[in-house]
Amino acid sequence: MKAKPKAKSRILEAVHETSSDLHRLGFIDKRKMRKFDVLCLDPIPQYDGKKIRALRDHLQVSQAVLAAVLNTSLSTVRKWEIGDKHPSGPSLKLLNLLDRKGLEAVI
Repeated sequence: MKAKPKAKSRILEAVHETSSDLHRLGFIDKRKMRKFDVLCLDPIPQYDGKKIRALRDHLQVSQAVLAAVLNTSLSTVRKWEIGDKHPSGPSLKLLNLLDRKGLEAVI
């Protein structure tokens, strides 16, 4: 059984519950159900330099290894950690995944 996503509001919770029932009964396809799931997901938190460094230390990887895992350059990871740049898009999602699930989820 899948874990129920945490809803942002009571209204979205009701919409998601109804759409889940409709999906289970075959009235909503998987693609449409994913759209309803996205409505209920919490936003991805921002990662600043300190948080990225703490994550990297927790995972016990170097900047080069983190860059390889995220499919980005070493200089980008360095700039993130010193605050010159901030991760966005897929990199931000992968950092969040690493933070929540660990290195094994990405490799």
